[in-house]
This record gives sequence, C-alpha cells and structure tokens, in this order.
Amino acid sequence: MSKLGIIHYNLPKEWSLSDFFDYCGRTGFEYVELQIGDVWDESDPNADPCRGAEKVRAMMDSLGLKVSALASGNDFVLLDETRIQAQVERMRRICRAAPILGTRIIRTEGGQPKDQVPPSRHVEAMAGCLKRCLEFVEPDGIRLAVDNHGLVTNDADLQLELFDRVASKHVGANLDTMNYRWAGNDLARIDRFYEIIAPHTFHVHLKDGAGSRQDYVGAVLGEGEINLEHAVACLLKAGYDGVYCAEYEGKLPTPEGYRKYLEWMKAHLG
Repeated sequence: MSKLGIIHYNLPKEWSLSDFFDYCGRTGFEYVELQIGDVWDESDPNADPCRGAEKVRAMMDSLGLKVSALASGNDFVLLDETRIQAQVERMRRICRAAPILGTRIIRTEGGQPKDQVPPSRHVEAMAGCLKRCLEFVEPDGIRLAVDNHGLVTNDADLQLELFDRVASKHVGANLDTMNYRWAGNDLARIDRFYEIIAPHTFHVHLKDGAGSRQDYVGAVLGEGEINLEHAVACLLKAGYDGVYCAEYEGKLPTPEGYRKYLEWMKAHLG
C-alpha cells in the first residue's frame, strides 16, 4: 500500500494547524508535509524549533498522523560567505527539529535567482551550501530533497549536475510532477526528466495542471496534461517507496480538491 500524504500549504488560511490535522484524519490522509513555519516562529528570537516540533508531534500522535517531510524554505543561491553561514546555521537548526517530528527528510529549496549570482554559477552556489550541510546531515541520517521549484532547479539535468557536485547519498530530489511543466518544459522533455530523476527521489509532490508561468492552471489529478502514470511508473521502477504527497492548486475549494486528489491516489497508487 502506497503512503499517501498532503502538503500543509494552500488549505483555507483561517484554519489552524489543529484544523488541518483534523481534516487530514477525517479525509483519510496518513502523512503530512509540514512547513518550517508550523513549528518555528522565526520572528521571535527566543523561539526554539525543537520545542515547537515537540508540541506539533504530540498533536499529530493523538490523531495517528505522520510527517513525510519538513519544508525548510531555505535559499542556497548564494556566494556571499556571511549569507551562506546564516543559511547553513539555519538549516542546522531545522535538521535538529525534523527527527522530533518523526521525519529525516527536509524538502529543500534551491533558492531564488539574484543579480549577485549569475545563472552560470547557480549550481556552484547551491552545491557549496549543500556541501556545508553534510557535516550535520550525514551523521544524523538526514536527507535533503531539493525541490524542482521556482526558476533555478526546474530542470532535471541541472539537478543531476548538482547532485554529482555534492556527491552524497544524503542529497537528492523532491519530485514535483507539475513544476517542470510550470517552468516551460514540453511534455516529452518532462517525461524524460521523470526517468532520470526518479532514482534520486526522496519525496514526491503529486500535482496536475496545464500550461506554464502566467498561463498555468492547476487541476485535479488526472484532469490536467501531466503524464502522471509515467511519473509513477518511473518512481516504482527506481524502487521509490516514500510518500506521495498531494499538492492541489486548482480552482475548486481546496478541501474538495484534495478529496478528489485522494480518490485518484487510492485508485492509482493503492
């Protein structure tokens, strides 16, 4: 039986974390991906992500829910030493909190493009930051799942170059099935991306839709243009046994959209 999860991202803004967990339990999701803001208020200098993780873990245990990954919201497109040190130390604190939640997977951003880092040095910048993290992720069995998100890492060839540079089994991918298309890649290229990135995948976002950038429209799984069956087949062939995490960005109210997502997931992954 596949592990079915949901991301805590775009459900109703007025919902508390408790409301979200209650929805997951009632709907049938067993796993959740949490955002670092769910356990750590970084605006409070006295806040401790580990203490926050303990409180959230107690809430989840009472409902029988598990964490699939913790999203760090980092930015590793950096060459400035002071900013690199700050981001690495921030990641160290996040990695201490993750096992308390019951996960050792950190959904990791590549980072944001910026004038100070030319595109020709994006991989160099990200690899440098990731290598600095190895000293604390490898001993603790933490895995950094770099998301194909935004404008920097939405290319599987670039992701593989990044992984080769870092050269650690603790650095791999979060495969988002829609994001390659959002970035403007055509469907044939995306199918190849699934094939080459699947062996390096630690965590999966199942997402469907059509179009790219300003023309992107989210859809219920199976109702967009993404070849989801091919993506799943590539993952299974590579031996992926992690969580498939639902991420709905369509026009239906999100609770209804996620219920439809779960129907597809149970039919195709169960």
